[in-house]
This record gives sequence, C-alpha cells and structure tokens, in this order.
Amino acid sequence: MMACEKTREMSNMERASGSPSRKDLFLRACRCQPVERVPVWMMRQAGRFLPEYRALRQKHGFLETCKTPDLAAEVSLQPFRALDVDAIILFSDILILAEAMGVPIEIADAGPIIQQTVRTEAQIDALKIFDPEAETAFTMAAIRRLVSELGPDVPVLGFAAAPWTLACYLIEGRNELGFPSAKAMRIAEPASLHPLLEKIARATALYLRAQIAAGATAVQLFDTWAGDLTLAEYREFALGPTQQIIQELAAASDVPIILFTKASNHLLDAVAESGATVLSVGASVDLADLRLRFGTSFALQGNVDPNILLDSESAIADAATQSVAKTGGLGHILNLGHGVLPQTPVAHARAFVQAGQSAPVRAAANSAAREARPVARSV
Repeated sequence: MMACEKTREMSNMERASGSPSRKDLFLRACRCQPVERVPVWMMRQAGRFLPEYRALRQKHGFLETCKTPDLAAEVSLQPFRALDVDAIILFSDILILAEAMGVPIEIADAGPIIQQTVRTEAQIDALKIFDPEAETAFTMAAIRRLVSELGPDVPVLGFAAAPWTLACYLIEGRNELGFPSAKAMRIAEPASLHPLLEKIARATALYLRAQIAAGATAVQLFDTWAGDLTLAEYREFALGPTQQIIQELAAASDVPIILFTKASNHLLDAVAESGATVLSVGASVDLADLRLRFGTSFALQGNVDPNILLDSESAIADAATQSVAKTGGLGHILNLGHGVLPQTPVAHARAFVQAGQSAPVRAAANSAAREARPVARSV
C-alpha cells in the first residue's frame, strides 16, 4: 500500500540520519524524556475535512466503516498520508463499547441515537461485561492491520470513552446540551449512577487491554463531558471510575494512557490525580501554568484552538510554535484543544503539523529531563 511504502521510506531516512522513530519520539514525549522535537497529531484527524474520507463515506455508512477492519484501517491511514502526522489513532467511535455491552446504537448525521436508554437498576444489571475479542473483534483486527502496515516505527493509538462521558450518552440517548437526564440522575439517584459508572469502567478496562494486546502504542480516554461537572461532582462520579481503568491498565503494561478532558479548567487539580501518563487539555488551559503547578509528573497534550486552523497559515504556525514554547517541548505532544473542524482546509491542517514538527525545543528543558530522576507514578 502507499502508506506502507511511505512509512518504510521515512523510517529509512530517520535511521540513516540517526533520528528516533516516530514511535520512539512519541513514547519519549509521553514519559517526559528528552526529545529533538515534539510529536504532532490531531484529534478527529481522520474525518470530514479530508476529501478522501468524504469519498469513502459516499459508499459506506459510518458504523459499517468502523466495523470493517479494511475500511477502518484505510480511514485511519488517510491523515498520515495527507498530513504526515506522528501518530495514527484508530478510526472508530466511543459508542462501539456501548453496543458491545448490549445497547443498540445508531449514528445519524445529527449524532448518536440510543433508543434503549439506561436509567434503571434492571437496565444497568442487564449491561454485559463482554469479551472484546469476540464482541469487538473488528476493532482489534483493525489495530493489528494498522500495526502490520506501518511496522515498528509509527505509533498506533487506541481509545475509548471515559465512564462519565459514556454514561451521559447511555442515560440521555443522544447528544443533548448539558445532558439533563444525566444531571437529574446524579442529583436524584446517585445510588443508581455509581453502579453504572463502575460497570462501564470494568468493560472499558477490558476493551482497552485488548487494544493494547492487539498492538496499540498508547490509548486515550475521552472524557468530553467532564466539564459539565462541578469539582465536587467530578470527584464523586468521574474520577474514581477513571482511576479504576487506569489502575487496571497500568498493572498490566507500561503503555501510556492519555486522558482528555474538555472545558475542565476548574477540574484540573482532580484530573491530575487520575494517574494518567498524559493529560490532554482544552485550548483555554495555559500549558505553562499547568507545568508550573504539576511539574513533569505527567506529560501534556494539546492544546491549540481548532478555530485557529481556519485562519492564515502564518497564524497557524504562530499558534503551534507558541504552544510548544509553553512547555519548552518537554513532555509535550502537540495537538488541538478538541477535534479538527469539518470546514478546515487540508493545507491548513498540514501547516499546523509542519509548524509543530519544526518548532524549537528548549535545550535547558531537555537537559533537566536527562538529569531528573524517573517520576514515581501511583494512583
């Protein structure tokens, strides 16, 4: 395949120059180790802003694409070919896990639809703790296909929803502002909500462990709706189940775990307790302040505003360079604060990647990383 040939060519060039592979670079960034440059990828980098994705979707439905390993792998590879990103994230959907737990899903143009919402004790009890290699075999097959195509030098990322975010969809049945039914349940029926979150956490840990076994270099938890919670609510409902997943994954392997939380400035003290290897944060967070507060106990991912990619290429380059300057390039995976917008010009997305890959890293930061003792991680 074209992607495979391109990967071999880039890997040969990197080896000839003595540069680390993209996977080595990514893992070193995750572990706050010295890097020559920051790795760069973007959330939603495989999607509607790419013409080749739109062409494929004219022939295949969304869930069909997610559940067909050849198609999922092809879509996952598209941004690597078009943008030269440093990591490839599996093309899938966070509600695949809900379906595997026994909840039928639909993905419409307006978003996901769950007709059989989960709100009662009986409905929670009916949710399955499933075998990922059986119920989501297509996900594991797609990851294995990507790893085989790309070889040892390019990181492949798996993912799932964090328990709170997936619970919002199961309770609400759709993407609705503020998730009022989920809010009502956490106020009126917290005793029912806790077992739901715990069950999601158990299933998610199994699902992500299977992705790691299939070859994922790292996995990301998306807690997109964490920002709707107060700090007290986050600690009561979201933090514990997230820690449960991270503890189980960390006990089984040393694969980095990335935790993305959106609109979570008020939650970061608690999010920092999750045990994640990398915290991925929104555009309104100051990365320099975050590094000052927490040091290098975890790496950072982000956090350029996706709207910047609608501006000029010079403005995009400035935003990427300024983001890297906030951390000095130490323990930093350059990304957006949320997903690529569908109207983003491909050339602008490419300009962001190139600017990040050429952004200077501070020698002092890397020198400090060489001298620093490894951080003891615990949850």
